[in-house]
Amino acid sequence: MNAKNLSERLKLVASFVEQGTVLADIGSDHAYLPCWLIQNGLISRAIAGEVVKGPFESAKRNVQSEGLGKQITVRMANGLRAIEQNDSVETVTIAGMGGSLIASILDNDSERLASVKRIIVQPNIHSMAIRQWAVDNSWKIVNEAIVKEDRKIYEVLVLEPGKGTYSSEEMLMGPYLIKECADAFLEKWQGELAELSRVITALTKSAQSEEAKMKRQQLSETKDLIERVLHK
Repeated sequence: MNAKNLSERLKLVASFVEQGTVLADIGSDHAYLPCWLIQNGLISRAIAGEVVKGPFESAKRNVQSEGLGKQITVRMANGLRAIEQNDSVETVTIAGMGGSLIASILDNDSERLASVKRIIVQPNIHSMAIRQWAVDNSWKIVNEAIVKEDRKIYEVLVLEPGKGTYSSEEMLMGPYLIKECADAFLEKWQGELAELSRVITALTKSAQSEEAKMKRQQLSETKDLIERVLHK
């Protein structure tokens, strides 16, 4: 992967970026996504934010080598602190982290989302944490997608300001993903079912402490919920 050839998961993120928007890519790593979006004429300008020095330096080098220094500003900053008021950022992308970490990034310095009209996130795990953040902070899910790449399955969630209400199944598995029921979705949740069954069996055979019983009950409820969706 490089600035001219994105991975499938980042192409999926890019597919939800609206034409002409001002983008802030948080945790930009090598700045491949904003470089690609500029080169393909999809965005007007971008902020590439990175908190780790190595990737920050790599992002700066890539932006300069691609000749995009006027369109992309690379900043070393923690999370949304990469966004400044006069940037007029309209779209935020965050990809390649756990869902809980992404939710915490959105939670911290959330006032910097004031001008933002769309958030596009690609969590590696725990997408439910982002859906919960959306519900708690008056953002609604307007689209979702799922892709398998290099034997791993990734979800992309698209949020816009507004109120959304979701069932337990939708919070866990995604309202749009449930409707589409793609092959990657089925593979992901069949794998989750197998792992839940394994853990429940292990807990059943172990010492019957109250804590173990509660954990087994919680996992059994999650397993039943997933089975209801997959068997529809």
